[in-house]
Amino acid sequence: MSDFEVLRPRSIEEAVAQLATYGEDGRPLAGGTALALLVKQRLVQPTALVSLAEIPELVGVRREADGLHIGAMTRHAAIERLAGEDGVPALLVETYRRVATRRIRNQATVGGGLAHGDPAQDPPAALLALDAIARVVGPAGERTIPLDQFFVDYYETALRPGEILTEVIVPPQPARSAGVYLKFLPRTVDDYATIAVAVRLSLAGRTLADVRVALIAAGSIPMRARAVEQLLEGEVPRHGLLHEAGDLAKSIVDPLDDVRGSADYKREMAAVFVHRAIEAAVERARAEA
Repeated sequence: MSDFEVLRPRSIEEAVAQLATYGEDGRPLAGGTALALLVKQRLVQPTALVSLAEIPELVGVRREADGLHIGAMTRHAAIERLAGEDGVPALLVETYRRVATRRIRNQATVGGGLAHGDPAQDPPAALLALDAIARVVGPAGERTIPLDQFFVDYYETALRPGEILTEVIVPPQPARSAGVYLKFLPRTVDDYATIAVAVRLSLAGRTLADVRVALIAAGSIPMRARAVEQLLEGEVPRHGLLHEAGDLAKSIVDPLDDVRGSADYKREMAAVFVHRAIEAAVERARAEA
């Protein structure tokens, strides 16, 4: 590793000022599970890392009228421990519980993972399905970014130079809603998925409503399958419809060939797992109703 300085600001304002001082040579440091590897491989060579570890307002989860506010420095493992609490979607807990290994979950942070922009990480699937919003602060002040506008390209997000992701907001979910996260792991539990799908939907009588379908490892960014959502909205769930939804998902994903499968194989798996995830979410919604 090349030499770099580690700065330890005590407030968001101080962190933003330090990043502005170093410009392109400075990087915010959250959990470090991804950034440390990039620095060791010399893919990035910052002269300063601005640690966010000593900024207390970036840690923790609180419930407000507009939803669940999750501080960017909250560890993945802390989300696991919210299981069963009021106002915490089961889909959120289920997804964070399935990230890599406990060792990683004890270190990785909610904000750091999102800012990294990896299209194969698990949490974006659930957060997209839950209509989450990112709040960021930078030299120009504070702004919010709907998560479905946050990811731009491979490892590229809508964060502007010098901006810090401060929290993620998960809004209250629709009544009678349920969610499911399914992923296919070809090798070990700490590997990236070949394909993974998060579904959130609710039932209005017998018909589907508020449908969200999101996939990871299916293209250059974590993606919402909007065409699939539109196909399902207002329909009575049935086998033929779910099969059609899977085929439609296969036609809109754009995966890469890699060690976890060819692009064609991943398209087929997207069809299968979208079908399965919708079916499982419908069953959960019926059970909870």
